[in-house]
Amino acid sequence: MMEDQKAIYFKRVYDNISNIGYHTTAILEAENVTPFAYSTGLFENFGIPELFISGLGPNLSGKIIEKYVEKYKSNEILLNEKIKNLVDEFPVYLIELRNEDLSEYVLTSIKFYENREYKYLQLVFPDLNGKFPNDLGYDYDQKIIGEFNI
Repeated sequence: MMEDQKAIYFKRVYDNISNIGYHTTAILEAENVTPFAYSTGLFENFGIPELFISGLGPNLSGKIIEKYVEKYKSNEILLNEKIKNLVDEFPVYLIELRNEDLSEYVLTSIKFYENREYKYLQLVFPDLNGKFPNDLGYDYDQKIIGEFNI
């Protein structure tokens, strides 16, 4: 990315964080790359962990991050428990992540927060047959970064 393109991108990031409280970054699927999306700004503006989603497209990921903000900016977050009412499409789990495990993924957040504290959760969803990563027969391209021992 050229310097002027970076400046334009980060202006949009900071504008989104200022105007709506967060920015969503989405990386599209490519050869040998599982798509992923993540938020930046939630921890600073709402006091809730940022959200990392692997394996879903940008539109659905953006919708899920929006629902996550609506639900948890004023409610306790349930970790490692099946959540059936976050999105209509399927149940999910939220698991904790270590920031250092995301250093290759969440570059916008790393730049935004610099040396300030922030936290991340990963959203884990089922495959098309409703099976989660630890279930026998699970079949989906979702990279699990955190510990999913449910």
